[in-house]
Amino acid sequence: MNLASPIFRKLLGSAFLLVTVTLLVSDFFLTRYAMRRERQVVEQRLQVEAQLLTAEVTSIRAEQLEAWAQEVAARAQARVTIIDPGGVVLADSHHDPETMENHANRPEIQMAFHNQVGTSIRRSRTLDRDLCYLAVPFQHRGRPGYALRLAVPLENVDAAVAAVRRRMLFASVAAAVLALAIAYVFSRSFTRRVSLLRAYAEGLVAERFAEGRLPTGEDELGALARSLNFMAGQLRDLVERLSQESARHETILASMAEGVLAVDAEQRIIFANKSFARVMGAQIPIPEKTPLVGLIRDPSVGEMFARVLATGEACKERLQPSAAQGRIFEVQAAPLVVGTGLGAVAIFHDITDLERLERIRKDFVANVSHELRTPLTAIRGYAETLLEGALADTENNRKFVEIIRAHAIRLNNITSDLLTLSELESGKPGPAPGPVSVRGALQAALATVESEARVRDVNVICGQLEDAQVLGDRAHLEQALVNLLNNAVKFNRPSGEVKVEIIRPLPKQVNIVIADTGIGIPSTDLPRIFERFYRVDKARSREVGGTGLGLSIVKHIVERMQGSVAVESQVGKGSTFTVVLPTC
Repeated sequence: MNLASPIFRKLLGSAFLLVTVTLLVSDFFLTRYAMRRERQVVEQRLQVEAQLLTAEVTSIRAEQLEAWAQEVAARAQARVTIIDPGGVVLADSHHDPETMENHANRPEIQMAFHNQVGTSIRRSRTLDRDLCYLAVPFQHRGRPGYALRLAVPLENVDAAVAAVRRRMLFASVAAAVLALAIAYVFSRSFTRRVSLLRAYAEGLVAERFAEGRLPTGEDELGALARSLNFMAGQLRDLVERLSQESARHETILASMAEGVLAVDAEQRIIFANKSFARVMGAQIPIPEKTPLVGLIRDPSVGEMFARVLATGEACKERLQPSAAQGRIFEVQAAPLVVGTGLGAVAIFHDITDLERLERIRKDFVANVSHELRTPLTAIRGYAETLLEGALADTENNRKFVEIIRAHAIRLNNITSDLLTLSELESGKPGPAPGPVSVRGALQAALATVESEARVRDVNVICGQLEDAQVLGDRAHLEQALVNLLNNAVKFNRPSGEVKVEIIRPLPKQVNIVIADTGIGIPSTDLPRIFERFYRVDKARSREVGGTGLGLSIVKHIVERMQGSVAVESQVGKGSTFTVVLPTC
């Protein structure tokens, strides 16, 4: 066994660390104990010396204090200082007292001034050395308040502590060597068996389940070997089941029409299906660990995930991410366990079409109410006028009845168009489609609007009329053409023209073109002219009896026949409607 083995290094390192920490702690406390004991010894010696010296100094005259201090300092083997009640140094055995500052603020002096034995350990600014101080109060020639201070350097204490540390270091090195030797011998067989277990476990991770069985023993490692042998069989079955389940889940998520997105606690993407990537215009597949903010820059999505991660509760919101190109989603987000942490998963259900249908429904109800209210109000008003006495008014009663009749006709037209539009939008199968002659349907429509065109002085011109057969219902096709021709006539100018053509641009396609020289349609209104009840010129539409449903009916009829209708227009120059139908 060599030091390349991680477990061997850990065993040796653990033993060495344990011994080192134990010895360092022991050294710390023993050192402190030795230092404290040495200082106590020094303080006790100084206190004994101070008691002896105070008995002498009480009778020494002031001018003799300096000489006395120097004399007794050699005898006491300590620095001797005498301080008067004001803190002024009267004598010092190691320094000129005239140059020394006031000592009243020294802690040991303050305690002596309070009739206590004061001690302190600090660095002397006068001698620039660490000293142990002891001060006692005394009476000088009958006057109290004086202090005698003795001080000795701490070199002796430090030397004793250093000796203790040297002995501890020697013991520590010896104990560390012994511990490493024992750990080396013990770890040889242990690490060999652990390496065998590791190799077998790595084989299980790599799904090598049939590489033999581990030798077992009676100790804990033997029990572990038996557990690994048993686990190998269980793991093989589990891996097979999980692989099948994972493949099934991935297939289901990938085939979902709704977008699915999962993020971790740091809002990095851990899963996104194809539907989500396609809606967001992202590259498929989306790389894992991609930051969410790098894919969806809309803050509302990030805030929703942040709320789920913070509260751990599911939520539902309606969002319109900027990356989704105007599409609206109902998003359901819920917490998700990701490894040992918490993530979140969200399902993006596209409700753009539902929102559009809801908006259309609301607009439809509002428009129907508005359209019906005007004629109903007029009918009610004139009827009440007649009932209140206008029936006897021979000059106006007929006029009032004619107005009521006109509004009743308008109501009937609106109701008829609404029923037709409802039938077309219901999706219910109508009459069985059959071949319809485009020229025949157009000629029938022209005959229907002929009288209206003559009354409004509009000239209807037939250009190229190629015949073609389309699959559909003749009555519906005629109605669509009548609606387009009626608009071309009613919204034309006096002496205007309406030109009608049937063109075959492709073998399987026929175009019906209806162009007029009327008032035209502003470019801002062109995208909405096929909406129900939408009018460009509302006043004129009501004047000519329009319901606002004609072009919507045209669009539904043409689309039911698998065709399309388009418009080009310029204000003041006229409009051109083109119906494109597949031929049969």
